[in-house]
Order: sequence, then C-alpha cells, then structure tokens
Amino acid sequence: MNSYDVVIIGASASGLMCAVEAAKRGRRVVVLDHAVKAAKKIRISGGGKCNFSNYYVSVDNYLSQNPHFCKSALSRYQYFDFLALMAEYDIPWHERDHEQLFCDRSAMDIVDMLLAECHRYHADIILDCHIENIARISGDESFLLHTSQKSFTAESLVIATGGLSVPKMGATDFGLKVARQFELKLIPTRPGLVPFTHNKTQLKTLQCLSGIAVEAVVSLDSEEGAKSFRENLLFTHKGLSGPVILQISSYWHKGQRVEINLLPDLDLGYWLTQQQKEHPDSCLKTLLCRLLPRRLVEVFTQSVSIEKPVKQYNISGIESVSKLFSSWKYTPSGTEGYRVAEVTVGGLDTSELSSKTMQVRKVKGLYFIGEVVDVTGHLGGFNFQWAWASGFCAGQYV
Repeated sequence: MNSYDVVIIGASASGLMCAVEAAKRGRRVVVLDHAVKAAKKIRISGGGKCNFSNYYVSVDNYLSQNPHFCKSALSRYQYFDFLALMAEYDIPWHERDHEQLFCDRSAMDIVDMLLAECHRYHADIILDCHIENIARISGDESFLLHTSQKSFTAESLVIATGGLSVPKMGATDFGLKVARQFELKLIPTRPGLVPFTHNKTQLKTLQCLSGIAVEAVVSLDSEEGAKSFRENLLFTHKGLSGPVILQISSYWHKGQRVEINLLPDLDLGYWLTQQQKEHPDSCLKTLLCRLLPRRLVEVFTQSVSIEKPVKQYNISGIESVSKLFSSWKYTPSGTEGYRVAEVTVGGLDTSELSSKTMQVRKVKGLYFIGEVVDVTGHLGGFNFQWAWASGFCAGQYV
C-alpha cells in the first residue's frame, strides 16, 4: 500500500499544475495516468507550438451553465503568473493575432517545464497506470485506489482527466464515471471547437469549394444568447472549418441554423448600387469576383443570373444577390465529433464545486479541475489558462 497526501488522476495541464502547487506546500503527491507519456494533449496543441494563454482573459471567453464560476480561479492565477514560470526556464514565446501566446520553439518546452517542476518539488508521476476502482475509506474519509500497478491511499483525490475530445490521444469518460460514482450532477457533454459537416445535398453543392478560405462573421442565437464571431472560415471536403466555425461550434446544438456574412467589411447591396452609377456596364459576375473567389461566386449564384451588366438589375435583384453572400443561412448536418474536437463542452456541474478550492461540496477531499468541469474556453489559449488556474487553486488546498 502506497500512502500519499494527494493522488491526482491525470497527467494533464491542470493535473501537473496542481501537483506542482501541492508539492510546493510540502504535500506528498503522486500523479497517475493511463498513458505512457505525460501531457499528451499539450504536446500536440497549437500545431506543436502550444497556445498556452492569452493577454485578455475574461469570463466572456468561457461557456458554462454558471458563467461566473470561473472568475475566482482566473483572477488568482493569470497569464503573467504563467509567463513568470516560463521565464524561470528561459522559454521563449511570442504573441499572435487576437492576443494569443505561443511558444517560439515547441510545446515540449511547456511539458518539460511542468515535469521539471514536479521533480523539483518531489511530486511523483506514475504512467501506464490504469485505475481499477476508487473507494472511500470509512472512518478517516480518505480514498483507496486500486490500480494496474499498485494500490494507493490519500487524504485528497483530484480528478484531472480532461474531457472526451481527441480519443486517439487517450481521452476517456473516466472523470464523468467518477462523478457518477459519487452521485454528482453532470451537464450533458458535446464536442466543442469542432468543424461542421454538410448533409448530402450540401456536399453535392459545396464540396467543390474545398480549400477556399475567407474572413467571415458567423452568428447564432444560442441557448446562452446571441453569439457572433469574426475570423477565417475554411471550406473543407466534409463541411466548414476555420477558427470562426470552431468558435461558434461550442454554442451550436443539433438542428440550429447559423448565419454567415462572407463580406463582413462591406455593405454589398450599397456597393453594388454604387457600381451601377460608376460602372453601369460592368458585368455583375465580374464585380462579385473582385470581392470573392470565382468558384465561390459561381456556386452561390447558381439560382440567379449574374451574367448581365449591373445596370440591368433593379433594387430587388441587387438585394437578392447581396443576401446570398452577406446573410447565408446554413444548417450544419452535424460536427466531426470528439475525434477532432479540441474541447468537450459540459461535464461536472459547477454547482457541485467550491469556486475557491475546486473541492466537491459534499465529498470532503475530492476535487475536479480542468476540462472535466463544465467550463469551456474559446479558441485562443483560454482552455489552457483555465487548466493552469483551476490546477493552481486546487493545489493550494488539497
């Protein structure tokens, strides 16, 4: 029997951060993970460069049934705290569009830093370790874990197993199973930050646009209120992707329609009216192809004629053509699912946790942190910042 003060299940971003912080306090800590390598999601994140945080983190960047829950943790551990840790290890980084922060060299710099911190403060990490069962020891309220390697006891048990996204990297529903074991409330899960897929009819029409990318505004009336994002949209051989689609996908539910403006910087109707005055003999198709790729224009105008000079179109005709591009109504068939989703929306209901400590209110010593909790960030480093912050906060109390 191996006795520790803290057992953390999941060598994830949040799990390793929690391990470091708890070990700093002199707690005897062990991290258990079923994978053969620690921090597998960090390794592949940001195209291998790890978008580890963002300059402008606020509650508005997160989706949760309780949008205020994440405030406490995010205020107590901020991007500059993580940058200070990186500075200790001389890890170079840079800022990209939308205030996103990336490693200069490799995501492995972050992994190596976290593992070095665990070693520095004597937190043990045991990999290729499968949890067989978890039980509460009556009397002292500690936990007993039987695993494929050893058995462990601990005063505090931290669940940092992540969500269901990217199962090829080892993602499972283990954290949700633990929540059910202790009769905790769950928010239904779905893939987030994930591409949309076309139905058969859309595929027939739009598949030929695969590879085309345009800047767009995508809007949705969601259960959480009206949402709108502006970034690049990419047509794929399966559907729609790109940052703007990934962002809106976290709010989308099956059957909902999104509205897409493919010319967000232009009032197309007004512009075409101006062209009627300035270039009346110009072909409407030629004018549209100045603004958007020809292939896209041809596909979107299959139902109308655009071969005539622009002067021959009345107000109604101009309006109809304008709406095709500035108010495209699109109903996805679905998403590409957890296979490629960057995050999992939903998870442990935050009402079960203390926002200060991340401890389960009705089960002393049990903590949930990171993606397994119903807190989902936007694209741009926000999910890693939640991992660092929630792990840090739990680490002060376990």
